[in-house]
Amino acid sequence: MAEQNNVSVSVDGETSNFSVLSWAQVQRLDNILTETIPIHGRWNFPTLEMQPRHIVKIVRRRMQAKQINVREVRLNGSAASHVLHEDTGLGYKDLDLIFCAELKGEAEFQTVKDIVLDCLLDFLPEGVNKEKITPLTLKEAYVQKMVKVCNDSDRWSLISLSNNRGKNVELKFVDSLRRQFEFSVDSFQIKLDSLLLFHECSENPMSATFHPSIVGESVYGDFSAALDHLRHRLICTRSPEEIRGGGLLKYCHLLVRGFRAASESEMKSLQRYMCSRFFIDFPDIGEQQRKMEAYLQNHFVGLEERKYDYLVTLHGVVNESTMCLMGHERRQTLGLISALALRVLAEQNVIPSTANVTCFYQPAPYVADCNFNNYYIAQVQPVYACPQHAYSAWLPCN
Repeated sequence: MAEQNNVSVSVDGETSNFSVLSWAQVQRLDNILTETIPIHGRWNFPTLEMQPRHIVKIVRRRMQAKQINVREVRLNGSAASHVLHEDTGLGYKDLDLIFCAELKGEAEFQTVKDIVLDCLLDFLPEGVNKEKITPLTLKEAYVQKMVKVCNDSDRWSLISLSNNRGKNVELKFVDSLRRQFEFSVDSFQIKLDSLLLFHECSENPMSATFHPSIVGESVYGDFSAALDHLRHRLICTRSPEEIRGGGLLKYCHLLVRGFRAASESEMKSLQRYMCSRFFIDFPDIGEQQRKMEAYLQNHFVGLEERKYDYLVTLHGVVNESTMCLMGHERRQTLGLISALALRVLAEQNVIPSTANVTCFYQPAPYVADCNFNNYYIAQVQPVYACPQHAYSAWLPCN
């Protein structure tokens, strides 16, 4: 089916952040919400089969029963980008669902967490004894990570349900969030309420002439400009110093996936801000390693062959644009990236795995100076060992 043009919603002729989805886009959105996604359990726990629209319906209903007002539900991230433009070059992995709700304090955050865990019981297969399964057990079995942020500007929490193929269902509960995007191409949010209501109330299936009006928003700003960036694979952002981690890892990911800077000169300047913010947020080499390893694990499922290219690109950007580190800190980070790249090659059986390399050189026979030893040991940059670690599913952010 040919793609129809979006209808922009504007006021007094000004550019708008909003647009009404075309029929082709509505179809892609409906397919995503009605697709059955497996949530894989750890150990011997069974796989849960759930449709996104069903989990949204259950969670929303129980939140309202607990007097937590849900203003609206939105689809966010790469799935929203995929709805708006199918050939993004990125595909979509995680399914990001945002519940815009009133979260006044710790009690509301705890209630939301309890609701989500309790909802998982509804998706357990028949025959499973649910009486002895505690919320803690459900968290350990099905939740990949939990995040809670509560400060003056940001009040939100995230519960990510595990999928072995990288398509996690991420339920995000947002009262306020100052920065909701990294780059223009991932700034889209699609309001789901009209489509969800249609499925509950309509007895007739959707068609090109009979479907609800669904509105998308670019939280970056101009919707048309952001969609143009997505269609032409252009990298554009503003104020990367406001992004946790500076957007550095996502920026290098976009480069590897064939995106290019909308303005080369402007992006070279922004790269320095990205690197500065990354090292402000992750000053310790251990933190940097955990962050990079987590990014590789979460964003390259089924694309392991692209990990090396990604790390080479990251090494180049850090080497070129890092101005805020002392020399030894900069070399340490570059060494870490090189070690991760070496490990990736070893995992792909391109080269043998090795932790350290020492080179020995024998001097020429005519070297008779008594100051020379029999062998000259070349001082090489050590390869930092990168052991596997087990990290907690909780990622508290205060």
